[in-house]
This record gives sequence, C-alpha cells and structure tokens, in this order.
Amino acid sequence: MNHKAWISLYGLLIRTSIRSRMQYKFNFILASFLAALIQISEFLMVAIVLHKFGAIQGWSMYEIGYLFAVMILSKTLYRTLADEVHHLEKYLVTGDLDQLLTRPMPVLLALMPQNFRIMLGEVLQGGFLLIWSLGGMMAAGQTGWEAIPQSLYIIVTGSIILFSIGLATATLGFWTTRISELQNITEDAAGTAVRYPLTLYPKWMSTLLLTLLPVGFVNYVPSLYILRGELGPWVFAAAAAAAGISLALSLRFWKYGITKYQSAGS
Repeated sequence: MNHKAWISLYGLLIRTSIRSRMQYKFNFILASFLAALIQISEFLMVAIVLHKFGAIQGWSMYEIGYLFAVMILSKTLYRTLADEVHHLEKYLVTGDLDQLLTRPMPVLLALMPQNFRIMLGEVLQGGFLLIWSLGGMMAAGQTGWEAIPQSLYIIVTGSIILFSIGLATATLGFWTTRISELQNITEDAAGTAVRYPLTLYPKWMSTLLLTLLPVGFVNYVPSLYILRGELGPWVFAAAAAAAGISLALSLRFWKYGITKYQSAGS
C-alpha cells in the first residue's frame, strides 16, 4: 500500500474509535470538563504568584501563559493522534500487542488510533490561554498578528517533538516492559519544566532540555523570537530540524526495538 492508502486507513480507524467513544457522551463531557479544570487551576496558581510578586526571570504573566499554552496544545495534538503510544506498557504486559502484529499494516499505525479520544478540555484550555496571552501582548504592542501563524507552526513542530520523545520512551518497553516511571521523567517532568523559562534551571538541566530531551524547542526557543525578537527567524528552521531529527531517530529506534519484542505468553 502507498502512503495515501495508509493515511486513509488511519483515518478510518480514527472514525471507528470516535463512534465507539461517543456512545458514552456524558463520560466524554465530564472528562473534558475535568481535564480543563485541572489544567487551568495549575496556571491560575502561577498567575496568582506572578500577580503578587511580578515577573519570573523577567518573563511576564502573558509570556508564561504563552509557554503554558503552546506546551498544552502541542501535547494535546500529539496525544490526540497517538495517545496509545503513551500507553504501550499495557499492550506489553497483557500481550495485546500480539493482535496488532497480526494485522496487515505497520504496527505503529495500528497502535496509534486505538482508543482515540478527542481532548476537548485541553483544546479549550490551551486555546483560551493562547488567545488571552497573545491578545494581552498584542494590545501592549509587544507582538503583532504574525505571532498567530507562527504559534500554530510551533504547535505542530512541538507535537512532533513530543511524539518522538514519547515513541522513543515507549520503545524502551521492548526491553524493560514497564515504562511508566520513565515516562514520568521524559514526558511529564520535562514537559512541565518548559512551561517556564529555561533560564530558571541549572546549565546542565537546560542543556538536557535542548539536546537529549529537546522539549525546549517546543515552546521556549521559538518564543524568544516570537515574543521578544531575540535570536532570529532561524528559530523556526531550528524547531523544524529538531522535530525532523527527533522523529527520524525515534522511528529507527522503534523499528529496531520491535524486533526484540517477546510476547507475554512466550
């Protein structure tokens, strides 16, 4: 099958999963509301501190809100399209991955749309923060309308970076089986760290967040140019390069790792 056929098949699997989930509309609405509430409460706590004590390392409330928004929306895009990559452990523990191996399609493509979910709460919360933060900075003359397409661009490249990190972490499960604790570091902790300026952290940590776990290219590095005019427009090429290199390396690692897979029943 060619790439177009694989994409069509992926879309069909997503539509099937959505129809299955929408049979329980109340659960979907409640989960979306709770997700939005959790996300917004975290930023509100930061906003209260900023309102009382001022900027963090020279970053205003709007700028911190922007970092939050881009990270939330990038992660939401990744987890919407490939959430089961993050939950590979359950397939390894139960042996359910065997069922995907028997399908006449790439295993990763079969895995990604499983239990597809629309993360409405995260979209609403991230979208609100993005509109609020950009609106405030535009009103103050800090940024212009060009920040909107630029932000959408880095949300896409950011989602690719986060997916690549998630895929590489999940691939380690072919050797270790249990990966949830590692995901707490590579995905959750790293993603939380770059909701704030990297200048807050020790040099070794900021270097780690720009190299081995390049989450700094999701929001922080591009925001230096978009919001502050620092560095230069080359940051968009750098974000794309980080996304492309991360994706290529993680896919190669996945292809190698899956050859080491041993069924839970073997």
